[in-house]
Amino acid sequence: MKLKRSSRLVDMTHYLLQHPHKLVSLSFFSERYASAKSSISEDLVIIKESFETQGIGKLTTVPGASGGVRFLPLVKKEAAEQFLHTLSATLTDTERLLPGGYLYMTDILGDPLTINEIGRLIASAFVTKQVDVIMTMETKGIPLAYATASQLNVPVVIVRRSSRVTEGSTVSINYISGSSKRIQSMVLPRRGLAPGSHVLVIDDFMKAGGTMKGMTNLIKEFDAELAGCAVLVETKEVSPKLVDGYLSLLKLGEMDQESDISVEIGNYFDYFQEDDLQ
Repeated sequence: MKLKRSSRLVDMTHYLLQHPHKLVSLSFFSERYASAKSSISEDLVIIKESFETQGIGKLTTVPGASGGVRFLPLVKKEAAEQFLHTLSATLTDTERLLPGGYLYMTDILGDPLTINEIGRLIASAFVTKQVDVIMTMETKGIPLAYATASQLNVPVVIVRRSSRVTEGSTVSINYISGSSKRIQSMVLPRRGLAPGSHVLVIDDFMKAGGTMKGMTNLIKEFDAELAGCAVLVETKEVSPKLVDGYLSLLKLGEMDQESDISVEIGNYFDYFQEDDLQ
């Protein structure tokens, strides 16, 4: 279809935002809009400048006959800091304190705008890493995993506490809960993870890290590779954790029923990617 430049720019921008990390050839856009590649290249320069100015992400170019452009979602450091400060302030409401040292976060995990922004932050931290699939444990980590997966353009696999007949044969392992020290089980369908896959493990809350440690052990059972670990909120209560090298957006301080809730930014900016892509 033949479009004016203004309409073409809108459609190209929409396509790139909907297909992050996908290499798109200039020929594809040229045929899509019945326009010369030179015109498409000029359009992409405009979009690239707009993305970077607004802090949406970067548009990288891959040269050669099989090359093209790829949109990589990124968050500017100032925007990430502002969002995390706002989120930490929201979580300090004392009414969120639950028995056992847990924090009520269901409303945050269920808010599309908030969870999508959290997904953007996590995806930004792993933008230069090879990630083929996101893994999470049922149930509260699921929206967080899908929000991140949509920014990395990869599938999600969900680890469950018991097998389901609709998922076929499964691989099951036992793990020790880091906080309760109880032996628990987790299962994943044999078809859920291909050998050699690079897996990003995501969870919503971590005390000692037993669940995340269990998922990293499960990955080994499939001959897959661990690409990294990320958690929305970790606690200071248990240290050291059972896992190393994980990313945390927020850190929950020690608390009791009579104290204020202390939430600070975690180690996110140790992993932050902003200037690594040119």
